[in-house]
Parts: sequence; C-alpha cells; structure tokens
Amino acid sequence: MGCGTSVATESQTKQSEKELTYKLFYSITQRADESPKAPSPALAMKAAVLIQRWYRRYMARIEIRRRYTWSIFQSIEYAGEQDQLQLSSFFTFMLDNFTHLGGASPDLISQFLDPTSDPMEEEDRAAKYEKIEVPDSYPGPRLSFPLTVAHTNALLKAFKQQQQHLHARYVLQLLHETKKFLKKLPNIIHLSTSYTKEITICGDLHGKLDDLLLIFYKNGLPSIENPYVFNGDFVDRGKKSVEIIIILFAFLLLYPNDMHLNRGNHEDHIMNLRYGFTKEVMQKYRSHGREILLLLQDVFSLLPLATIIDNKVLIVHGGVSDMTDLDYLASIERHKFKSALRPPRMSIDSSQDEDKRKTKGQLPAQSSGGHRSISTRYSGNHLMKPSSGASSPSSSSSSLSSSIPKSHRMSDAQEKDTSTTSNGQHPLHHRSISPAGILEVPFLDSDVTITPRVPSREEMEWKQIVDLLWSDPKNQNGCSPNSFRGGGCYFGPDVTLTLLKKYQLKMLIRSHECKQEGYELCHDGQVITIFSASNYYEEGSNRGAYIKLGPDLVPRFFQYQVSKSTRRMTLQQRVSVAEGSALKSLREKLYAHRSELIAAFKQYDTYNTGTVSTSDWASAVESVLCLDLPEDAMPLVRLAPDGSVEYLSCFEDLHMEQPIKEVTPSLVETLYRYRTDLEIIFNMIDKDHSGLISIEEFRQTWRLFSSHLHVHVDNAAIDDLARSIDFNKDGSIDFNEFLEAFRVVHKLDSKEKH
Repeated sequence: MGCGTSVATESQTKQSEKELTYKLFYSITQRADESPKAPSPALAMKAAVLIQRWYRRYMARIEIRRRYTWSIFQSIEYAGEQDQLQLSSFFTFMLDNFTHLGGASPDLISQFLDPTSDPMEEEDRAAKYEKIEVPDSYPGPRLSFPLTVAHTNALLKAFKQQQQHLHARYVLQLLHETKKFLKKLPNIIHLSTSYTKEITICGDLHGKLDDLLLIFYKNGLPSIENPYVFNGDFVDRGKKSVEIIIILFAFLLLYPNDMHLNRGNHEDHIMNLRYGFTKEVMQKYRSHGREILLLLQDVFSLLPLATIIDNKVLIVHGGVSDMTDLDYLASIERHKFKSALRPPRMSIDSSQDEDKRKTKGQLPAQSSGGHRSISTRYSGNHLMKPSSGASSPSSSSSSLSSSIPKSHRMSDAQEKDTSTTSNGQHPLHHRSISPAGILEVPFLDSDVTITPRVPSREEMEWKQIVDLLWSDPKNQNGCSPNSFRGGGCYFGPDVTLTLLKKYQLKMLIRSHECKQEGYELCHDGQVITIFSASNYYEEGSNRGAYIKLGPDLVPRFFQYQVSKSTRRMTLQQRVSVAEGSALKSLREKLYAHRSELIAAFKQYDTYNTGTVSTSDWASAVESVLCLDLPEDAMPLVRLAPDGSVEYLSCFEDLHMEQPIKEVTPSLVETLYRYRTDLEIIFNMIDKDHSGLISIEEFRQTWRLFSSHLHVHVDNAAIDDLARSIDFNKDGSIDFNEFLEAFRVVHKLDSKEKH
C-alpha cells in the first residue's frame, strides 16, 4: 500500500516507448509516401515488438489495479460479516444469560433471536391473509392456487416492467403454500440427470433480479424439461430480493420436482437485518411487512441444506468441514435453526457447574475430534484459561473491536502452521472477564474462557449447519476456523478428498464467494465455486455464471454480465470505475478509524514530521483496520518529495456532512464507525418499524450498543445527544435522520453536485 515512487519512472518509460513507436510508424509512413517500396522488415518488426511490449505492460498494470480493487472489496465485505457475527453473538449471549442489561430487557431482541412458534398463533397468521382484500384498482398479478404457467408468466412480466409490487395478500399466501410444501422435503435432495435433461445450477443472486431474468432468457424458464438448482443467497444486498423469492417460490410450487432451492447463509433473518432484506420488505409492504418477515423466518429455516445429483455431485452453499456427516445431516430437524447465527441455548450456570469439577488453573483437555469449536461457547483443542486482564483493545473493522486481534484474521498462507506461537500458546486470542463481570462474547469459531463440555445433539446439529452455510475452501491441507469471515471453516484439499471418498462422490459444487469470472475450480477440480450475481461489488466488477450438468457429470459453464453502461466502456474505464468505488469505501473505513490511525502513524513518526515510510504507513493501516488489503498500488495518500507518505493526507477529502454540535468529535467517530450496528439495534427496538423511537428507547439502544462494544460514554452526554436530535421536541427521535447526520461525504462528490 502507498507504493507510489515508481509512478514517474513507469510514466516516463511508457512515454518514451510511445514516442519511439510513433516515430517508427511515422518513418514507415513517410517512406511509403516517398517511395513505392515496402518499409524495412527490420524496422516493422522492431515497431511490432515495441507495440507488443507496451501493450503487455499496459495490460499488466490494468490487471494489478483489478486485483487490488478486488482485494479491497472482498476484505471490506468479509469484515462486515464479522461485524454481524459479533453483534449476533452478543445478542445471543445476553438473551441466554441476563434478565436485564442497563435497563434494556432481552425482550427487545427476543422477537428476532428467539421467535416462538405458538401453533394457535400460526393458525391465526395462516388465516389472516384470507381477510386481506385486494382492491379492484390493483393493477398487478393476481394469484390463485395451485399456480399455473400463466401465473408465473404474469409475475415475470410485471417484474420486468417494474410494475406495482405483488399485493401483500398474494405474498402471504405464496409464503404459506411454500412453507407447507417445504415441510415435506428432506434435508438433502437427491436428483438424477438423463440424456434428454440437463440440470442447471445457479449460485448467489443477492437481490439482483436482472441476473435471474437474464439466466431465464439465455437458458430457458424452469420446467419439467429444464430443471434448476438455486444454491442459496437469494436475498440481501440487491434491491429486488422480494421479487426474486416470489419468482423462485412460485416456480417451486409450479414444478416441485424440477425446481430446487438450497439454503444459503443469507436465508437468515438476523443477517437480513444488516444486509437490507428486512428493510426492503418493510419499505415495500409497510402494513404487512412484519407478518411477511415472521413467515419468511419459517420458510428460510425449512429450505433444504444440500442437493446430490446422481449420487456423485454434492451441492451445498458454503462448503464442508472435517466434521461434516451427510448421514447425520439427513436426520437433523432443520426448522429448529431459524438462524445459523443463533446457536443452541446453554446458560453459563451449567458451564460454571462443570468448571467446578475441573482443577482450577489448568488448561482444559483437548477434544477428541481434533477440530475447532462445536458452539460459540466452546472451542475445540486450543482453549485458553482466563487471563487476568483483557488484552489491549486494538481497533479493527469488526464491531467488537477489542476482541478481534490482527492474528485472528489470517490468510491461507498464514494458516500453514497455526499450532503455537513463540511463547508456546495458540495464536488465537485470549478471552477475559470484563470489568463488569460479564464474559465477552466469542466468535462462531473462537477461544473463550469457559471449559468445554460434551456438546449436546442440538449443538452438534447447529455446528453441522454452520459449516455447510459458511465455510470456504483453501489451498492448504487441513481444516481451520474461518477467521476471515468469522464463521464456518477453511477446508483444504485433503478434507474434500476424504469426504468425497467416504460418500463415493465425484465433486463438490458450492457458492458463497464472488468470483471475477463467475466461477472457479480448486482442489484439483473437485470443488467448483459458482456465483450468479454479476456486477456484485460495482458495475463491471465481475461476471455471473451458471453450470449445466448432464449424465456425464462434466460441468459446462455459461458466463454473462448484466450491463447497461459497461458495454460502451473500455476495459480501462471499467477498471477505473470499480477501482474508484473500492478506494472510496476504503477511505470511509480509514475515516471511521481516524483517531486510532493517527495514533498508530505517530508511533512510527518519532520526530513529528507528518510523514512515514510507505511500509510503515501500510503496517499502521493494517494493524488498525485488520483488513487483508493489498500492499501495492494504493493511491490513497500524497507522497512527499523524498517518497515518504504524508499520512494525514488520507483524511483530506472526507468530512462529516451534518455534524451535530452537541456531539464531541470522539463520539462522532464512534457513531459513524458503528452506525450499522446502531441501526440494527434500533430496528429491533422499533417494533412497528415507524422509524421513530422515544428518547428512553434511544437511551436503551445506546446501552445495548455500549455494552456490546465496551464503549464508555457518560450518560449525560447521551442525554444531551438525545435532546439535540429531538428536533421538534415531541419526545420522539427520527432515528434514520439521526444516522444520516453521521454520513461521510467525499469532497469531490460534493463538488460534482454543485
């Protein structure tokens, strides 16, 4: 990062090569005009070689930019997933073990984390949609069950033309019918191909309706002759998640034997809080949004976990682990796990009772499985005893900044040997008792201070599901915690080979990761990643793809890219657009950690010159952000004449749009950094989704927030803040306006508007 010293030299070289090439061409052209003789073959060859050399260097520079842009996007995306896992772990911990927390009852979040399924209440909900009247003036599709081809065609036509949303009455009825159908399905679906029928496999769609419509246009609609498997992550991030699930569920009911849906890690109501699906539902169905969301919790939890084709090809959303047991998975009651982020309940008391049976001060024994934790509260073979004090909280992109050290986010290369550190301890972080006596909340795969016990069946079931939905392949052998995402595992070629041999399978098809070409092969071609959402990070950032499998089980890949503007753009323009978007996101990340970054820079700037070396700048940024960022070609800063980095320059183009005077600068930075977590907590408190909460509810939101992050702010400051944002003094706060006040604006963007 910050490598800019070679720019002038490269530019000069490029310019001299261009000039020489032009001179050669000019010389050739002049000779052609002056004489009918052909130009010198040696001169023409020299010009061709120079052009080729220049083009190769040009393409190499483009590829470098493309790769570091991709690395930035992916690092920020996975950091967001860690944030969500940490927040969910905190809520789970609080719900399981505390009756109150600073005045905020767990009832505020229990509706999301621990929904009850009262049979009478379900019957009332099932009958409620029948009472919803559809006005004669409603211009959209009208559904009746059982569905017909005419119904699915009407839905496709309406969504293509961006007509009015499907009426809430039909959405609820569709979800009820889908729920009834899914209840009958096993956890693992078995399919077979034939010589007249290939199976199409699609990866993540993430709310990108245009990609789904393009797949249907290129490959045909689902039918008896044209079966599909959609491998999870239908919702979140994109703006058309509702339309996608309506289409997929409609085809599922129309062709129950030829349309198949696997569950992904985003078919999870807690994930939906952060990544937009919950908000989309409430915006499109304000009156009945809550009913739709509650019903979707059930539908998502009933989606099958895996599909097997011809007893040879396993299809799961994320991946596998060295503990994956397909026979065991087949027996799981999958509907119990409405969220993979919500582990089975176990009170601390039961753990502490077992702790008393152990010798005090000893390290717990290793688990026999040789694997990592079964639950968030227990780790596998590398537990640490409680430290006397919490380690110094180094900032990170995670919402629990004090509990994700840099060592916990390691690349595949770093995972080759993670058994011990120089002092003989395992490199994963210690856990400690907080000052308030509350145990810090762990990752899905992390070390904690509670001695392990024999996991219950429900905990083992939950672990199996987490691994299927969250895991990623790696190039090195072995199975290790997926520290980059925060959940699931990294599984190596040996883990893949063992599982395939055990169940006599040929290959594993999974999704879960965006790939630049829409697909990727690894583990000697035995693992295929398929991703169907094109332009995932930015317009032109990646292609989408799908797979067709016939009886020979040789995958055929079909790529595409939904494009409205990129077709008219050159390669350099497309890369520049994606690069600009990635750097913009990274700048905002830097701004969110401004004070900690400046402190880190000053540790290297011993003489207060305002500059550090490029390597020191990169080290400081990585130590604070804990992102797996590229080390080269990072045009984020201004270089001094001697090639050093003026480190304050990375904050120059950013400012807060509407800073509230009553808020101190340090609180502004905190609020901006964790605005997404605050919004999630607020949405849980705002039960009617009105966008308004009382001042007291705002205080409760802050108490939850500060407990989650160990951010200590004086109560008087929070009261002043609450009063200052109650603009009309009616005792209610428009929380969305409040969050909008803490939005970073890029000065260049502001200039463009004016």
